[in-house]
Amino acid sequence: MKRSLGITVTEHLLRQQKETPAATGAFTLLFNELNVAAKLINREINQAGLNDICGYTGEENVYGEKVQKLDDYSHHTLVRRLIQAGQLCAIASEEDADLIEIPTGYAMGSYILLMDPLDGSSNIDVNVSVGTIFSIRRRIKAGGPVTLDEVLRKGSEQVAAGYFIYGSSTMLVYTTGDGVHGFTLHPSIGEFLLSHENIQIPEVGRIYSVNEGYYCYWDEPVRRYVDYLKTPDASGNRPYTSRYIGSLVSDVHRNLLKGGIFMYPADRRDPKKPYGKLRLLFEAAPMAFVVEAAGGAASDGTRRILDIEPETLHDRIPLYIGSKENVAEAEKFMRREMPMGAE
Repeated sequence: MKRSLGITVTEHLLRQQKETPAATGAFTLLFNELNVAAKLINREINQAGLNDICGYTGEENVYGEKVQKLDDYSHHTLVRRLIQAGQLCAIASEEDADLIEIPTGYAMGSYILLMDPLDGSSNIDVNVSVGTIFSIRRRIKAGGPVTLDEVLRKGSEQVAAGYFIYGSSTMLVYTTGDGVHGFTLHPSIGEFLLSHENIQIPEVGRIYSVNEGYYCYWDEPVRRYVDYLKTPDASGNRPYTSRYIGSLVSDVHRNLLKGGIFMYPADRRDPKKPYGKLRLLFEAAPMAFVVEAAGGAASDGTRRILDIEPETLHDRIPLYIGSKENVAEAEKFMRREMPMGAE
């Protein structure tokens, strides 16, 4: 089969559109606006040390977390660009407590966009890779204002999902459920070009990613599993290599290409957050959609992430995501199916 590396993301989408007789082009137009917004965010990130966009705004978001200036910029840039695209009927953002309606006077579409505008933003001041996570869903009702029940749906119902990663190079990685493709932003021409076609995550990897500073707050099965990964075995397959960046997009992107498992377990640090930090709709479900389409798996420890139906817009959830065999092994520990001597 002829390789298509080097084509733009728009060309790639148009090719897929031709293979779908019912396609109207609305999805491609929406993606174009996402790309433009990501380029604007990328520009600000690249100049973060030269202008007054680092640090906090002095405000807190819906979770009681301090808002970074780049969080605020990314959120408003995405909302502004996507509202005027004419392909959306509502937006939900990690940075906003409620659904964002399309204002009167703007064209309405049939898609709903959910997003984490700038994942890992606390790392901006130290020049670590960050990202934008997005999830696209098709509306299930006809006409009238979008209601919350149209958004609180299983991740398996996503039409598309992906992320932009702003690092040594800027990349878009996305899937519509049939293959995962990566596009790298060419800085001199300002276009995302296909650089990673049909990404497949290795069946098993030897990298684990988790913040071990919270070890004492984890439940016993989680501690046993991490201890197991660090303990040498006779076959030489362990210990695993520990790699933790602290940016979900960056950690999952590395493991998507190299194999392994990323974990953000529930912990007992804050009674108000018994299920950990990551948000189901804005982080876990979109990344799970990508990783599963690449042949991997994603779980909360006992359940497939894409089968979980959220109760609120900002539900939090534990996350184990990466190579299929690694996630299956983690689930055995979480279900206490591994014998005590397995370590």
